[in-house]
Amino acid sequence: MDLEANMEKSLEATQRNLNTIRTGRANPNLLDKVMVEYYGCDTPLRSLAGITAPDSQTLQIQPFDISAIRAIEKAILSSGLGLTPNEDGKLIRIGIPPLTEERRKELVKLAAGYVEEGKVPSVTCAGRGLTASRSRKKLATCPKTNPTTRKTTFKS
Repeated sequence: MDLEANMEKSLEATQRNLNTIRTGRANPNLLDKVMVEYYGCDTPLRSLAGITAPDSQTLQIQPFDISAIRAIEKAILSSGLGLTPNEDGKLIRIGIPPLTEERRKELVKLAAGYVEEGKVPSVTCAGRGLTASRSRKKLATCPKTNPTTRKTTFKS
């Protein structure tokens, strides 16, 4: 059913947004929204490098093209995530600092915003489903006339 597919897409988008929130643990999904200017166009970081979490406090980025390492560093610094990359030749390492109380409050507001954004399409899909269900029910209870006996019956 089309409504189910739309609802599923809405839930997946909300989950992807929530995965990008920094929680104090290293998670490669944290860098999903980072766009790198690579040869004049914005490219997702995942397309340019492998991202791993060797431990709970470190992210490791290994660019597929070493010449992109400076552009990746610049993109991470300007992403607004509050992360500082450290480049050591072929790899970029990012230490994930512990969250401050102020940053936690900001992240709670951000998560609430993502959830609210996810609710809108879900409620819309649910409303469409309810409308479709009601119209089907109304059609099922419409009177039917038998052409041979010319009697009207109600289908329930």
